[in-house]
Amino acid sequence: MAKTCFYEVLGVSRTATDGEMKTAFRKAAMQYHPDRNPGNAEAEVKFKELNEAYQTLTDGQKRSAYDRFGHAAFEHGGGGGGAADGFGSSMADIFDDLFGDMMGRRGGQAGGARQGGPGRGSDLRYNMEITLEDAFKGKTASLKLPTSVSCEPCSGSGARPGAKPKVCSMCGGQGRVRAQQGFFAIERTCPQCQGRGDMIDNPCPACAGSGRVTRERALSVNIPAGVEDGTRIRLAGEGEAGTRGGPSGDLYIFVSTKPHPFFQRDGADLFCRVPISMVQAAIGGEIPVRTVDGGEVKVKIAEGTQSGKQVKVRGKGMPVLRSRDVGDLYIQATVETPQNLTRRQRELLAEFEAESSTKTQPEASGFFTKMKDFFENLSGA
Repeated sequence: MAKTCFYEVLGVSRTATDGEMKTAFRKAAMQYHPDRNPGNAEAEVKFKELNEAYQTLTDGQKRSAYDRFGHAAFEHGGGGGGAADGFGSSMADIFDDLFGDMMGRRGGQAGGARQGGPGRGSDLRYNMEITLEDAFKGKTASLKLPTSVSCEPCSGSGARPGAKPKVCSMCGGQGRVRAQQGFFAIERTCPQCQGRGDMIDNPCPACAGSGRVTRERALSVNIPAGVEDGTRIRLAGEGEAGTRGGPSGDLYIFVSTKPHPFFQRDGADLFCRVPISMVQAAIGGEIPVRTVDGGEVKVKIAEGTQSGKQVKVRGKGMPVLRSRDVGDLYIQATVETPQNLTRRQRELLAEFEAESSTKTQPEASGFFTKMKDFFENLSGA
């Protein structure tokens, strides 16, 4: 059975942003989640489709592959499944929407898990601009960024070395307190510990009890050959440090390519406009053209080449990301009209024009003949 288009599954357009897809996913997931549809096999299948579509389309590389090849991009172990980056946090938000006040899950979770225990650090974003040559060859880039890291003296606990946080007496370590009002139970963040679940009587002087300090970190990131604009590179655990000893978030590198003075890129193909003289265009010849890898190729210009004519040079484009394939280089000829002519050059061109015919300039001759016939027939009608 043919699989439904992922964009149709989510109910979004092909130009939808991550935010729009997240909103659509949350709405549909709440409708089809198995916990809301017990015993409904159709809803379970629909929820799995939503999961797969969302994981694919919110991953920059997977979405690019899907847009180009459709479902075939992930056949034969192509990598369509698995947890997408950021999916876990999105599902956590959805579960909050679905089950926030149901079955007492916000506070007093099974097993006595504390609401204000160790928390995962925030993800960070870094925009990196590279040259087309870097995108062609790949590179190892070094970057420095300020971020919150775990406080070493207190190991992220926030308490002075040798001391330990105490369980909050008001919420019993849950981070939330409940108040019963008739048939309704109202739950709110514990005002004494601010949702942390414990209290620090003797805070660490290095971090003032926060468990984190700001430091500038130097990182190295591998930019693979063939990387395209908008590619997202994830460095797991290199984001902001978690709270109270929790795990660090991730760092996402968003890559963009600087404009190139000679080449324009379209996927794996490169395009280059090359001016040629009127004589070269008329009688043909060869022109030397540099390639993005620094080499040089001889491009044959056919006799009678018109402005805008393209010549393809195979295998001289960009490498395809994580593949052995290579795109092509397209040379677009632009015929340059002579300027600042000498008297003798003008005479020679005048002689050429006087001796020209429909054979030497078929397009121009045919154009004016067709124009004349058109308006004569129009006036005759």
